[in-house]
Amino acid sequence: ELERKNVSLKRVNFHFEESRLDKKNVVFHLHPNGNGFVYASGIKGYKTDDKGMVNIREFSAEELRSVIEKSIDLLSQEEVVAPVEPAKEEEWQNEDGHILTLISEDDMWNVYAGVNLDGTFNSYPEAAEYLDEEGFSRK
Repeated sequence: ELERKNVSLKRVNFHFEESRLDKKNVVFHLHPNGNGFVYASGIKGYKTDDKGMVNIREFSAEELRSVIEKSIDLLSQEEVVAPVEPAKEEEWQNEDGHILTLISEDDMWNVYAGVNLDGTFNSYPEAAEYLDEEGFSRK
């Protein structure tokens, strides 16, 4: 699964070319004496440096295989992008009890009457002014 890349001073790097992240280095500067690093950023149980690498000098062969497998699993996962901010939603009601919902979506403010889109506005103040003019107030 890993591609060997020889580097200076008899050290070797191993890359995971199928990585779904920009990071491809799984094993970094592996020296014939057993010293080197494995990418383990975010894997529980490993103390990593600021680059997400864990020193493997004291690892047994089994521990080394395990951390490499976990690193490959980590680099194989789809990157999940969390929303920066959840959509803001407000209910507005008029004197007759009708309810309109104001929702922030994709940098716009949309007013819904049930599931039907009633209007789209560039800013919150613009949407609030419209709702106020139509006789609605925030619940």
